[in-house]
Amino acid sequence: MTENVEHPLAAAVKPLLAAVGATPVPLDEAKPDDLVLEWEGAPALAVRLPHLNSALDRLLAETARRFDGRPLAELDRLEKQRVVALLEERGAFTVRHGVETVASALGVSRFTVYNYLNRQDASKSP
Repeated sequence: MTENVEHPLAAAVKPLLAAVGATPVPLDEAKPDDLVLEWEGAPALAVRLPHLNSALDRLLAETARRFDGRPLAELDRLEKQRVVALLEERGAFTVRHGVETVASALGVSRFTVYNYLNRQDASKSP
């Protein structure tokens, strides 16, 4: 009977993969777009990276956790402005339809999200 032992590299990167939403994949199931990580010069683990849209969903969920897990749409205006600032720092608005997705999660219009972003830019100006 063979015991299925996790490779040390897989164990070491497990928290990182969870944080970025990546998935470990057995080497024999790796696709061309997967990253193959090596250990001591030999392939050890394949990693499947998430699509950008799921990355935005993870960012929204992570941000909601920062606000005690409350739905983002239930936050007050100042909290929503802070959410937009946090998401901008994390690159959420570089994803296609990022503003629309964030607006929907916050229960506000795209126009409101752009206003929050513009307000931030104005406060950063000298």
